[in-house]
Amino acid sequence: MAEVEEPREQVSAFPSRRSPGFPTGRALRPSAKVLPEHARGHNRSLVLQLLYRAGTQSRADVARGTGLTRVTVSDLIAELMSEGLVIETGERESPRPGKPGTLLDINRSAFHIVGVDLSAFAVFRGAILDLDGRIITSAEIPLANSVGADASDKVLALVDELVAGATAPLLGIGVGSPGVVDREGVILSAPNLGWTGLPLQDMLAERFSLPTFVINDANAAVLAEHSFGDANGDIMLVKIGHGVGAGLLVGGSPLYGSRYAAGEIGHVVVGTDGGAECSCGKYGCLETWLATPRLDARLERARTSADREDILRQAGHRLGIALAPVVGALDLAEIVLSGPVELLDGPLSQATLDTLRSRTMEEFHGHVVLRMTELGDDIVLRGAAVAVLSSQLGFS
Repeated sequence: MAEVEEPREQVSAFPSRRSPGFPTGRALRPSAKVLPEHARGHNRSLVLQLLYRAGTQSRADVARGTGLTRVTVSDLIAELMSEGLVIETGERESPRPGKPGTLLDINRSAFHIVGVDLSAFAVFRGAILDLDGRIITSAEIPLANSVGADASDKVLALVDELVAGATAPLLGIGVGSPGVVDREGVILSAPNLGWTGLPLQDMLAERFSLPTFVINDANAAVLAEHSFGDANGDIMLVKIGHGVGAGLLVGGSPLYGSRYAAGEIGHVVVGTDGGAECSCGKYGCLETWLATPRLDARLERARTSADREDILRQAGHRLGIALAPVVGALDLAEIVLSGPVELLDGPLSQATLDTLRSRTMEEFHGHVVLRMTELGDDIVLRGAAVAVLSSQLGFS
């Protein structure tokens, strides 16, 4: 890869621009050496990961932090500097005699990433982000009840606008979409958007000639919580918006399931008392209780504050019913909620926690933490950027 000189220069030394899909079945953050046949790429990731999380380090610091030899570190740093991914930031101040160590860091302004969030009810949102997940510019397109080809055309138009506005070479495009998304970025099913078998990843990669990664929006959100939030240990993040879905991290790795539908709790029927008809055709799915448009509509009909609180507690109770078996099966340490704070934080989340505790074993699962994310409305955008970072550079 050549050194970064011109704005908007395309990245040419990465793998094929036909995106292979977001990798599964491995830890997001490498932490140990591996076998020789896999070592070089893994060791590059070790070095980049250490610099990304720890900030400025000397070559000796990097060797100690990764467990690699100084010769290996020097060789890798030279390679990464030639690609514009690592820079020297000056000499370390030291009271000791002798030549001070030269400090290194990720070149955090070298590349930008396009992130797209398709999970909201009323708009598609997008942003240009830096390597630290900070939003540089943003844009949105009203959804206006678009479905099918109309909705996918709006995705293309949004990404068109973002790519045209980039002021640094683009590392790639990350998209968080509702529905079931396979490893190749095909949206197998997104009922609220009228998509079935939509090859959105290939559509974007071919149109923009950039590495592209389309993943489920809740899976994107849990990546953001892992990289930029307060995630600690095994975690389930429940994303509530146009629909309801969940992302899972177990043992440091994302969990997608054998058919890419892990976390699709929105279309689980909660209770045996029927309920409203869902977009999937069943009755009483979790989404009919909890999806933002449905919940807002019921709250608008509430006559008193007590009625409003009862509606929120009912929704939280149904969420607890859906989550209790998952907590019991995986012994999760933490549940994180992402969505409208005014709806989720209060009676709804308290009812969820009460139901969880009443339906699981107190001595084993009474420790589970349920909290709101601190990442706000940008969580899917930032998680989409993490998908690009992890896939293209091997760190997060």
